[in-house]
Amino acid sequence: MIVGVDVGTSVTKAQLIARDGRTTPPHEARSTVYTLPGNRVEQDLDEVVGTVITVVRAAAADAAQLDPNEPIEALALTGQGDGLWLRDAEGRSVGRALSWMDGRAAGILDGWAADGTARKVYERTGAGMFPGSAGPLLAHLAAHEPERLEAADVAGYCVDAIAQRFTGERTVDASDASVPFLDVAARTYDETALELCGLTRWRHLLAEPAAPGALSRLLPKAAAELGLPEGLPVSAGPFDIPACGFGSGLSEPGQGNLIIGTTLACQVLSEDATPAGGKESAGMVLATPYEGRYLKVMPAMIGTAGLDWLLKLLAVRIEELDALLAQSPYGAGGVTALPFLSTSGERAPFVDARARGRLDGLSPLTGRADLVRALCESVAYSARHCLETLGVSGAVTASGGGARSGEWGRIFAGVLGRDLHVREDAVGIRGAARVAWSALGVGIDTSAAEWQTAARTVRADPEAVTFYEAGYEAYLRTLAAARESW
Repeated sequence: MIVGVDVGTSVTKAQLIARDGRTTPPHEARSTVYTLPGNRVEQDLDEVVGTVITVVRAAAADAAQLDPNEPIEALALTGQGDGLWLRDAEGRSVGRALSWMDGRAAGILDGWAADGTARKVYERTGAGMFPGSAGPLLAHLAAHEPERLEAADVAGYCVDAIAQRFTGERTVDASDASVPFLDVAARTYDETALELCGLTRWRHLLAEPAAPGALSRLLPKAAAELGLPEGLPVSAGPFDIPACGFGSGLSEPGQGNLIIGTTLACQVLSEDATPAGGKESAGMVLATPYEGRYLKVMPAMIGTAGLDWLLKLLAVRIEELDALLAQSPYGAGGVTALPFLSTSGERAPFVDARARGRLDGLSPLTGRADLVRALCESVAYSARHCLETLGVSGAVTASGGGARSGEWGRIFAGVLGRDLHVREDAVGIRGAARVAWSALGVGIDTSAAEWQTAARTVRADPEAVTFYEAGYEAYLRTLAAARESW
């Protein structure tokens, strides 16, 4: 069995998973997201590491629930990507980590968009940069806080920061390293991309990507803290988006996956590493642990976060969502929405720090159900926009908190015009565990019953498909006009 850990933006989860797919209940611990003036969003590495220790100790104590005679084989880590987690040579944080939601570098990115730098980097690496990605954040610190970069030994990400604390190794998973400077086919950094961003001086801060199948070992102090054996293998990556894709069952090129979480991550498995965003310079191409397989990803900024905002505004509990959606017809009584409710704008399938949300078509007849349904429909339209840009051609799976809603799932299926295969369990942890077992040389039969029991299929209703086809075209027209006004 494996202890799997998923370090989310505000919640860290851990649970045991057996080779046959059985799991123990997850343990959770919350960490603080500091939202500060100037569109700054930060986290404290020590606090995040503390949440990992808490949930891993709790999960490890559950081993007897699965099989008291089977050992724990590895610790498998996944978690949030992007942002900038600066550390010194001992793995200590050099100031608070800059979150992927941070917007302080929006001005730098605007300049790169205007002078063609962003496009040139995109053409080389397939990485559509946004304010919270490592390139703009490094450039911002180089311009405004160079002393932090001078004090750092590594500029990395959440998962490798935690792995360094536990193993002492300075490394990074290739999926994290893919954005924005990696030539994902060669799995080496593109020096020209670094030069274009004016960051050649700081090249030494980038850890070399780990080889596929790489494992580290728990240090004695970390093992004691975690309640695990000293020297236990540690698999660090891929980060949460690809981990969820593989945990949801992506295996053949053209298949798609939606993660309806705080963000709306849309991804398609591919055999080539060419950028998918076209003239928009959006999205990213990720290296994966599997030879000849790449993930093309459009990670839209807002998924359930926008819905949470609206439900709070309307004083509606999340448990009421399905009943509320059922009260409003297709098209939400004429109310339409744009779902761009992040303070740092949007990053997929286009990049614009000025993107903002809208509600249109309001009248005295509009009720709470119409407002909520309009926003949920707009998120589904955004998902279709992303998946079509990525070139989806096969089955689509879904996971994340939003996928638990039966009514919202039916909206997604109708808008996408295809059945949606939903997994409600910890798909990120499943994906990370599968990568760890592969590194250990253990083949996993994912056709086993326990690997499949958490899946359900949401059928696309023909009437909904017809209605939403016209609705999607209207959404695209509204979006095009809004982009001019932003």
